[in-house]
Amino acid sequence: METVNVPVIVDAGVGTASDAALAMEYGADAVLMNTAIAGAKDPLMMATAMRYAVDAGRLAYRAGRIPRKLYATASSPIEGML
Repeated sequence: METVNVPVIVDAGVGTASDAALAMEYGADAVLMNTAIAGAKDPLMMATAMRYAVDAGRLAYRAGRIPRKLYATASSPIEGML
């Protein structure tokens, strides 16, 4: 998404808050949603969850993630462990 010079707005495939967060983490500028909120058991609660997810995803994108690795590597010291 960083290679385009227009805003990227995700308008499909957002079914829950984690989808919205991921879209924002990947660099989307916005997320449009209707069905996920309107069809939820508690639309107000889903709208609130989406709001927090979009905020969290955008903050994570701006903070910058650590590089991905093919294999997990322990980063905590093992000294003093039982």
